[in-house]
Amino acid sequence: MDQNRMDFDIGADKLREECGVFGMYDFDGNDVARAIYYGLFALQHRGQESCGIAVSDTEGPKGRVAAHKGMGLCNEVFTPEALESLKGNIGVGHVRYSTAGSSTRENAQPLVLNYVKGTLGLAHNGNLVNAPELRHELEYTGAIFQTTIDSEVIAYHIARARIHTPNVESAVAAAMKKLKGAYSLVIMSPRKLIGARDPMGFKPLCIGKRDNAYILASETCALETIGAEFVRDVEPGEIVTITADGISSDKEMCLADPSGEARCIFEYIYFARPDSVFDGVSVYKARIQAGRFLAVDSPVEADLVVGVPESGNAAALGYAMESGIPYGTAFVKNSYVGRTFIKPKQSSRESAVRIKLNVLKEAVAGKRVIMIDDSIVRGTTSALIVKMLRDAGAREVHVRISAPPFLHPCYFGTDIPSEDQLIAHGRTVDEVREIIGADTLSFLRQERLSQMASERPVCTACFTGNYPMEPPSQDIRGSYEK
Repeated sequence: MDQNRMDFDIGADKLREECGVFGMYDFDGNDVARAIYYGLFALQHRGQESCGIAVSDTEGPKGRVAAHKGMGLCNEVFTPEALESLKGNIGVGHVRYSTAGSSTRENAQPLVLNYVKGTLGLAHNGNLVNAPELRHELEYTGAIFQTTIDSEVIAYHIARARIHTPNVESAVAAAMKKLKGAYSLVIMSPRKLIGARDPMGFKPLCIGKRDNAYILASETCALETIGAEFVRDVEPGEIVTITADGISSDKEMCLADPSGEARCIFEYIYFARPDSVFDGVSVYKARIQAGRFLAVDSPVEADLVVGVPESGNAAALGYAMESGIPYGTAFVKNSYVGRTFIKPKQSSRESAVRIKLNVLKEAVAGKRVIMIDDSIVRGTTSALIVKMLRDAGAREVHVRISAPPFLHPCYFGTDIPSEDQLIAHGRTVDEVREIIGADTLSFLRQERLSQMASERPVCTACFTGNYPMEPPSQDIRGSYEK
């Protein structure tokens, strides 16, 4: 990215998730496309570049799949007419933000494959660390790829394994033995809906039920949106198969020692919606807890605690509850600005940050303000927001971050950039504080992360450099375009 443009691009300084997945099988034969659409709408925060839905009729001809996908938000891609054309009682949906594979319509999901055993519809959340090797293996046996995403590599390996296995769930299990990295999968075959989660459980996946229909979704908030009840999480390493006979489970790939699991800590800090529950832990409560930890570990005298919307709000409330300092609102957010709006030119006076956020001068003027945010990546956005608070009359600005400093890139589906672009890499906390213009700066302590996740095993590689599996020798993100 152009360095000059980065200063004006709030999106360049915030992390993004790879994807959100949603699948549904209605045993009564009702069409599922509209419910999938609303489920994806609830998962829109996980991906705002492209989306898609693929459906099939389990009583109809095998192999007939109706699909619609495109670039943009759900309400831009799916018109009432498009949804009406998607007839079928089983389907999968996907929202995407690209971390590996460029942002093009060809890379939009779900992927639909026609092969000798029928059809597969696949939606994937996560990144594989061995995708280039698996792709080359297929290319040297004649495979032709239509996309540049590792999801197609997964689909190909499932399809190839299916030729030699008795059923599609066995093919998924065979493919999983080759995959290394992060993946939550929702797969549609002509008569089955399958969910699979990598053995370390990087990405979330849960099961829901509504009337006589079963659902697979990235987050529990999507279940509640369509009036479904939460059944349980898919366990790390588990494959669940949903048919008209019910749910069956294969746990052969589950780790013998669950302490080796590695949930992405940023689901709790930032990615997941606060009304979701991830592996039994309330995201909202985790963020409240992070704020409480900051108040205990990094206290400061002040008049007001504020959060940077939206993900900083719960942590700010936790800080206020623990410290006794009043919680307030300092920012008004423009809800109509997405991540893909037309960015201002550098020559213009408009700033992308100011277009998205405005400061309530009456709330902060003359006050010592504690500003809580979820992370500092490159630091450009933090510096602008601190300046906005000062311009609005804040007497002091104390920044508290509900995550440790980013020091290393992520290879598992989070777009944490290379080390040379991370403001904390090679700098002390005081040097970072000076760059962003804060009076004081503190980060969440690393030992607080597992406490925040109720002692669930989590991946902290972006903070510590201790990757839960061998990382690739070079940055593989976007490697298929190189």
